[in-house]
Amino acid sequence: MFKQNQRIKLLSYNLQVGIDSHRYRDYVTQSWRHILPDSKRANNLRRAADWLSSYDIVALQEVDAGSLRSQFINQVAYLADQGGFPHYHQQQNRNVAGLAAHSNGMLSKFASSHAIHHKLPGRIPGRGALEVTFGTGSQQVLVLSVHLSLSHNARKLQLKYIAELLKDIPHFVIMGDMNCPTDQVSVEFDKVGLRVKQSGNNSPTFPRWNPKYCFDQIWVSESLNIIKSEVLDLGVSDHRPIAMEIEIPAINDQPSIPRQFLN
Repeated sequence: MFKQNQRIKLLSYNLQVGIDSHRYRDYVTQSWRHILPDSKRANNLRRAADWLSSYDIVALQEVDAGSLRSQFINQVAYLADQGGFPHYHQQQNRNVAGLAAHSNGMLSKFASSHAIHHKLPGRIPGRGALEVTFGTGSQQVLVLSVHLSLSHNARKLQLKYIAELLKDIPHFVIMGDMNCPTDQVSVEFDKVGLRVKQSGNNSPTFPRWNPKYCFDQIWVSESLNIIKSEVLDLGVSDHRPIAMEIEIPAINDQPSIPRQFLN
């Protein structure tokens, strides 16, 4: 499916279930929007879908799988339809009494060969990694959409899990809300020997209105070529999304390396 030297436009976005945050006090004054329907949410999602439509693969965090707060709309499916993505995958990680269905998602212009839902380790359950594989042979690329824990100790376990998962994969992309700086991610990957890289653009992504922390990140295997990367100032969520354009390397076709898939 992928061709040698083909360029792919990636985006990672923590969407905060379509809540339009503008300041810290919104976490208090708009807290009800995390559990109850909101008339502004549909318009916010339509705006987001328009922005997402120019990308090839989009990793989503903090999207709702269909609960009271989203008016029982699967936000991943909705964004795929509105954004013109023929393919999507959704991983529900936590359902709070039908009020909130916390999920990761992935939208794609390309068909995938398979998808796997990983439960990430941690004392408090509910964090996951959505694995989707695209292409075949030497152009096969594995893509993860992840949302890591707030706890430092849990994140260390989760990053180790991800590194072990990917260490024998030739081409991979990790996109998501890491909830920590890039140097902490790099340290944990180094411990397992996972060879990764990112662009030199480490602009902060959180909070959107006055970004100070580089929580939203895209990491790729050393085998993939990074063309460019940028953080976008879009007006939905409390996070800014990060975009990256990559290039599939020109190498001789060979069988993909098998591994033991996790359930």
